[in-house]
Amino acid sequence: MVKLIHTLADHSDDVNCCAFSSSLLATCSLDKTIRLYTLSDFTELPYSPLKFHTYAVHCCCFSPSGHILASCSTDGTTVLWSTHNGQTLAVMEQPGGSPVRVCRFSPDSSCLASGAADGTVVLWNAQSHKLYRCGSVKDGSLVACAFSPNGNLFVTGSSCGDLTVWDDKMRCLHSEKAHDLGITCCDFSSQPVSGGEQGLQFFRLASCGQDCQVKIWVVSFTHVLGFELKYKSTLSGHCAPVLTCAFSHDGQMLVSGSVDKSVIIYDTNSQNVLHTLTQHTRYVTTCAFAPNTLLLATGSMDKTVNIWQFDPETLCQARSMEDQLKQFPEDWSEEDVSLWLCAQGLKDLIGIFKMNNIDGKELLNLTKESLTDDLKIESLGLRSKVLRKIEELRTKVKSLSSEIPDEFICPITRELMKDPVIASDGYSYEKEAMENWISKKKRTSPMTNLVLPSVVLTPNRTLKMAINRWLETHQK
Repeated sequence: MVKLIHTLADHSDDVNCCAFSSSLLATCSLDKTIRLYTLSDFTELPYSPLKFHTYAVHCCCFSPSGHILASCSTDGTTVLWSTHNGQTLAVMEQPGGSPVRVCRFSPDSSCLASGAADGTVVLWNAQSHKLYRCGSVKDGSLVACAFSPNGNLFVTGSSCGDLTVWDDKMRCLHSEKAHDLGITCCDFSSQPVSGGEQGLQFFRLASCGQDCQVKIWVVSFTHVLGFELKYKSTLSGHCAPVLTCAFSHDGQMLVSGSVDKSVIIYDTNSQNVLHTLTQHTRYVTTCAFAPNTLLLATGSMDKTVNIWQFDPETLCQARSMEDQLKQFPEDWSEEDVSLWLCAQGLKDLIGIFKMNNIDGKELLNLTKESLTDDLKIESLGLRSKVLRKIEELRTKVKSLSSEIPDEFICPITRELMKDPVIASDGYSYEKEAMENWISKKKRTSPMTNLVLPSVVLTPNRTLKMAINRWLETHQK
């Protein structure tokens, strides 16, 4: 089941875009404003709405860390905001001053892409806020943009219907007509497609357009064989132009919104329709899944944003246990634990586990005594089953931990790195851990204890890709 749990009606004009971070929801509108809400109870933040743009705000997006929000507008600017206090960090003017229709951060936060009505696309350095590269398409306005999960590629979509693929040096790799009447949106799944040969990366891409269609593509890239874009299928369901599409964080679902006022949620693998939502009274212009919770936001020309919540049992239809275990159990959120319970045939315990805020770490630490005394599970057979399943998880964690190559381990936390950075001492560390180290231990190296020549941290994209490849191979 999917249920409507909240409706936001603060904008005074059409809602153009909505975006999630791990803790916030951002919305933007023709009314020139951006609004920010907390995910805990959907109250608006004290410094919201954000006001700077002089014309309609077309798009907004969070940096991967969630610390920065970008917005772009008809006024020809892309603005960076601090999500901590709502302050303006930078104003970047599109070359020629053309209305900016779309903006997107790269996965490592190093770049921000902005696409404009005159067909120009700009890559900005997200740290210096300077123009890094600039290109353009032959015809039409740029209205859609998406980065591949590894950051090596990004795709733009134009009002003339062309999908154009660029590498990270702004070289055009490919362009083809994807939707006859114009593209409206595109999105990459964050999860790679299985079945590729070693060294060959496959990613699933969705696009939608004025032709009332949602299309699925597979993008492959290797430095040896080059780039390939293959059309795979068309998803049916809408009877009018499709204005927006987005993959869920785990890649198992795809959502689309249309001029027909409906929202359709598909199972990515079977391509079956899981749900059709018809709450909006005008065109659905935007939709987005939350990264770590069972939430979906949809925005419309009816000036509202609807917040939908998925029942964990529903997600079990679209998400297999194998997919869930691609991340370490100790990193699971409370929602991931709910999915795990559902997959184990223990859905009746979801409410008890949620009441006690059991996340992945808490799950692995549960004992016979805590199940009895804290969670009040009275049935001996049920307790035994839960403990048996938890022990299986512990065994898996122990097996994975013993196999992790030492170069993938952060010297500070002694844990597998998720966002490795290179410090000026030449060693790689987990970004958050190194930032904390510098703030607390001043400018000394954790490895040599010598003074660091610089506190600049550079993303180690090569190491991050190697870690991701290792995870794909070993967490199955």
